[in-house]
Amino acid sequence: MLSAKNRAYLKGLANHLKPSLNIGKGDINQSLLDVLSNALEAHELVKVRVLETASSTIDEISETLCESVDAQFVGKAGHIITLYRQSKKNKSITLPHK
Repeated sequence: MLSAKNRAYLKGLANHLKPSLNIGKGDINQSLLDVLSNALEAHELVKVRVLETASSTIDEISETLCESVDAQFVGKAGHIITLYRQSKKNKSITLPHK
């Protein structure tokens, strides 16, 4: 679980990022989860845009994504979810101590 300090730090890093995935009216399937998992492994910090046509709420989608790819929820702003997962091979983000 991320501390408030870590969450604030990651939000600052995510400011310049553009969403790398869009979730629309289609359900969350395995191929979408694979793409998200690969993006998290490569970049550690990823933004996901939830389109208005999505069948679930943004909170339900963020919870499902976090559980499915073992990521940490950083925050949401409008229809954008920010997720973090430490990379196993390409660690580039060092979180501040608690």
